[in-house]
Amino acid sequence: MELGIVGLPNVGKSTLFNAITKAGAESANYPFCTIEPNVGVVAVPDSRLDELAKMYNPEKYTPAVIKFVDIAGLVKGASKGEGLGNKFLSNIREVDAVVHVVRCFDDPDVIHVDGNADPERDIGVINLELILSDMEVMEKRIDRTKKMMKGGDKSYQAALDVYEKIYAALEAEKAARSVELDADEMEFTKDLQLITMKPVLYCCNIKEDDIGNDDIPYVNTVKKIASEEGSQVVVISAKIEEELSQLDDEDRQMFLDDLGLDSAGLDKMIQASYKLLGLISFLTAGPQEVRAWTIKEGTKAPQAAGKIHSDFERGFIRAEVVSFDDLVGLGSMAACKEKGLVRSEGKEYVMKDGDVVLFRFNV
Repeated sequence: MELGIVGLPNVGKSTLFNAITKAGAESANYPFCTIEPNVGVVAVPDSRLDELAKMYNPEKYTPAVIKFVDIAGLVKGASKGEGLGNKFLSNIREVDAVVHVVRCFDDPDVIHVDGNADPERDIGVINLELILSDMEVMEKRIDRTKKMMKGGDKSYQAALDVYEKIYAALEAEKAARSVELDADEMEFTKDLQLITMKPVLYCCNIKEDDIGNDDIPYVNTVKKIASEEGSQVVVISAKIEEELSQLDDEDRQMFLDDLGLDSAGLDKMIQASYKLLGLISFLTAGPQEVRAWTIKEGTKAPQAAGKIHSDFERGFIRAEVVSFDDLVGLGSMAACKEKGLVRSEGKEYVMKDGDVVLFRFNV
């Protein structure tokens, strides 16, 4: 799963990306320092794996991962090609969700493309460019569908109705995700790659001095906008997170304690991103490996088994499942079996976050 980090130039996207991936993406105090999208893979923080590792002392420890793409800053007119906009917009089309970084601080030493920070205006600029870009996609799709209907084929009417409904929302400067569609209608949108159909996580980048402040006017503005459109918000200081990412675990914890924080903002952002995509983790544990596996919420046991190996899905017999809390509480799978806490689940079982599983299969 991929998340695209977007925003105006110089809002802290690359600084944030550096902190997420420790990949050292170029970061500088001027627009368009990021030309090609940088891609980094980062572990999803999961304390349950640490507990299982203590229990099994495994040879391998493999957390779930999520991929972030740092996309260069968009500017007003991007949908018409301004600031290399078309290239960057095409990069956003390829991700599964959008992390929209919003500058929520004033600093005369850090150039802002529009002169000063204004979250409402800045969000509006980005959102409008994404909407205009999607309108162009929909205009082409509607024209093509109408041409197909000229031969008398009425089967395209249902698709056209959906396309026109989406276009009307975009024309009213609303995101495509705001359009209410049933399951059948959603089928017509799967190949559109509309940017504004993707879920959004707003990331408020605050200055270091505002860490721990729960009443920042700029942040409150972003929260209001996010609430109105059903999006989520996390608040971080990209600069602080970049500094944290350079420290070892002990120094990192001391730094967090000094700041009065229970966890890094990035950990919260990564976990929020994971939830944004509707993802959960099931766990496998043993002396060879302790591992978290990423699946969509609602996945059934055979398809989850297929994440490990296609043979597991093809020859699925059953899943032996115990909850993480029960396993850690009793200390071993054997103890859980004695207490009758290990369940034998069949093909219709819907996996739950934190299930510790052993799949039985025969090929």
